[in-house]
Amino acid sequence: MLKRTLFFEQHKKHNAKLIDFGGFEMPVQYSGIRQEHRAVRNKAGLFDVSHMGEFFVSGPKALNLIQKVTINDASKLEPGKAQYTAMCYEDGGIVDDLLVYMFSKNEYMLVVNASNIDKDWDWISSHNTMDASLENRSDEIALLALQGPASVTILNEIAGIDTSGVKFYTFEEGTVAGEQGVIISATGYTGEKGFELYIDTKKSDPVKIWKALTEAGSRFGLEPAGLGARDTLRLEMGYALYGNDITNETTPLEAGMGWLTKLEKGDFIGREALLKQKENGLRRKLMGFVTDEPRNVPRQGYEIGDSDGNVIGFVTSGTQSVSLEKGIGMGYIRIDKAQPDQRIAIHIRKKTAEATVVKPPFYKK
Repeated sequence: MLKRTLFFEQHKKHNAKLIDFGGFEMPVQYSGIRQEHRAVRNKAGLFDVSHMGEFFVSGPKALNLIQKVTINDASKLEPGKAQYTAMCYEDGGIVDDLLVYMFSKNEYMLVVNASNIDKDWDWISSHNTMDASLENRSDEIALLALQGPASVTILNEIAGIDTSGVKFYTFEEGTVAGEQGVIISATGYTGEKGFELYIDTKKSDPVKIWKALTEAGSRFGLEPAGLGARDTLRLEMGYALYGNDITNETTPLEAGMGWLTKLEKGDFIGREALLKQKENGLRRKLMGFVTDEPRNVPRQGYEIGDSDGNVIGFVTSGTQSVSLEKGIGMGYIRIDKAQPDQRIAIHIRKKTAEATVVKPPFYKK
């Protein structure tokens, strides 16, 4: 049986189309993906992302555990700061990408993908040889994402703090709609100004916050937005999605995540394999591309070819960009062809679509 978030009745009230996503019955769209996408780009959208997982790591050895299982350097964090990172297997394949929030020297929160909650929990727990305190609070934390240019104005209507001071990859605890202890962060997935509201359901009423946001936002064009728009928005920014663009068969170096892979920080799971891959050189790289003909829409799994008809890669994500009205996508391309302006061909069913390699983001303000 599919799980439901505490906002399920609100989704039904707004006539959401619901689908199975990561074991949850989640809204894929309300008014329509294109309309919701444009609302986020121009005004604001409200997403239920309560299906995400939250693990709390605490104690004197909390940082030691995080450093062991993640590729970024969490020792650089300060209280009130967040960090994007990933976990790897010994062979360098990606377990998951995640966020690390630092509350204090001995207290952190890890935010993981919904479909990977159980796998990630088992992975981290199995490597907790230093006996850090671990708590899986995924079922107790409701999560809303308010995204778009009007998000500061809307949230300030009902928040107990001036949210304009919450800068990218920082967070504060505050009151929202009179509900205490809400973590207000800015680690969005759309490329727009916005916030994530982590709501402890043991202390606060998430539905009250949803209703207050939709009421306050009604004057500023706020619309509820589903997973469909979330996907088109993130793809326009070139943000990787686990299960599509990054998997256990891809490494951070191949996926363009070298900037957050801190090989010099000391030992972590997968480091030796990544050092070896860096030394030997990459054979492929995750790149973006734009099709010449806007109606040619790339999809996951399509082959990528060169001008001579050789298969040089495959598509991992694709859509027709709502903002650009073009076919855009990402895929792994053989390293000698993985440069901007390189001409490629996407094998769409029985036809070939000409395209140009680009470096994301596709959409720029």
